[in-house]
Amino acid sequence: MAGFTILPDEFSEIYEDVYEELNTISDHIVLNTSYTGDHAQPCEVHPFPQTLKILNCIIYMLIFLLAIPGNMVVGLVVGSSRYKLSPSDLFLFHLAIADIMLAVTMPLWSVYFLQGWVFGDGTCKIVSMVLEANFYTSILFLVCISADRYMVVVHASKEGIGGQNRHVICSWITCASVWTLGLMLSLPAAIYYKSYPSQKDGKMECGEHYETSSAANWRIATRILHHFLGFLLPLGAMLGFYGVIIARLVRTRGFRRQRAMKVIIAVVVAFLLCWCPNHLAVMVDTLVRAKVVSGCQRSYQTDLALQVTKSLGMLHCCINPILYAFVGEKFRANLKRLMAKRRVVERESSSRFSRLTSLTSQDGNNTLM
Repeated sequence: MAGFTILPDEFSEIYEDVYEELNTISDHIVLNTSYTGDHAQPCEVHPFPQTLKILNCIIYMLIFLLAIPGNMVVGLVVGSSRYKLSPSDLFLFHLAIADIMLAVTMPLWSVYFLQGWVFGDGTCKIVSMVLEANFYTSILFLVCISADRYMVVVHASKEGIGGQNRHVICSWITCASVWTLGLMLSLPAAIYYKSYPSQKDGKMECGEHYETSSAANWRIATRILHHFLGFLLPLGAMLGFYGVIIARLVRTRGFRRQRAMKVIIAVVVAFLLCWCPNHLAVMVDTLVRAKVVSGCQRSYQTDLALQVTKSLGMLHCCINPILYAFVGEKFRANLKRLMAKRRVVERESSSRFSRLTSLTSQDGNNTLM
């Protein structure tokens, strides 16, 4: 066209700008969409059903209302014991603390399901770290409890005072190690979890968001760590410890043996029911993101499964007080003692208040006379 020319340098600059823009769009598609067939075709993004959002909101609020009182009662009863805490009691106390920390964040996640993430990027990182830390510490404390029960049942021995003191010190060191490991494993959440606009409905999301060329490698690495250290290895340890315990209890007789076996079976079944579905869903999601499993419908179903199974896994912090405390004879005895002591204190306080009121009334009458 006459009067319109593009100099080579200007053409080069325009070409570089267009090329960078195309690369940005391409990376965005690779990281946030699924593909079908041999040709890369982005899947249409569908928002989650409103019914699912409301259901998750209700479940998270129920967890908040049930987990905090239940775990606070556990911590109060265990912490007020007249005797030195056994290793299992100490692990149970720290498990209750971890579950309370998780339950405190439930209202934020409930609002998130209905309104999107409205609490900012910093809060997203903090609550995600709490979620990851609870995930690892709670499972590791369950393993510690199973290991201690294994030592008590299978290797029962009477130790002297010095031995008991060394056992208590080792238990506190174990607790500190579990918290340290949980904090270290939650650090990736502080880096890769952030709030960003959702492709589904335009609202803000709080979750994994990789912006590097090695996003797939980082995701696979964190998922492998999540599966093995957060589920498979602890599950194997629990099954091993409780399997030996059951084998030992089978050779004994009496009501206590039957009750102990029921508690052990309930512990393992509850753990499997709460966490197995979520880990299976995460495994399928990893395969979908790695393009081992393809299909837009499969990708959407996996996203739905992740939401549902995550809520199911959260319920485990409500079940822990029941399984590890309320069905235990020792815990019930300590709870009854604590309640009886509180009633006695309330009766004494009421009696003192009544006597004080009576004396005050008599002084008033004498003054009026």
